[in-house]
Amino acid sequence: MSKMLTLAGLSLTLVGGLFLGSASIASAQNLDIQVGPDGVRPVIRDRDLRDREFRGRGECSPRDAMAAARDEGFRHPRIARITDRRVVVEGMTEDGPDRISFANRPGCPVSR
Repeated sequence: MSKMLTLAGLSLTLVGGLFLGSASIASAQNLDIQVGPDGVRPVIRDRDLRDREFRGRGECSPRDAMAAARDEGFRHPRIARITDRRVVVEGMTEDGPDRISFANRPGCPVSR
C-alpha cells in the first residue's frame, strides 16, 4: 500500500512539474539573454519603448546618432527626441547651441 502511495505521489509531482515548466517557458517569450563583455544578462524586449539604447537593427540607435553628431562637429550631444522617422540631437557647435536631425534608418543619414 505504501509503495502505491509513493508511486502516486511521485507521478503527481512529475505531472505538476511539467505544468509549471511549460508555464515558465511560455512566459519567457519577451526575455532575451545577452552575452557581452560585461557578462551574461537578461534583457526584456519592449518594442514600444523609444528611448532605450538597444534599438532594432533597422533603426538609428541613440548611440549612433550621437556619434554621427560628433562627426558633424557637435560637442556634448544629447538626444532631444526620437520618433519613427527622425532622431533629433542637440548640442554645441562653434556658433553656439544647435540641433541636427537624422533619419531613423540604419547608418543615421542626416535628414534636412
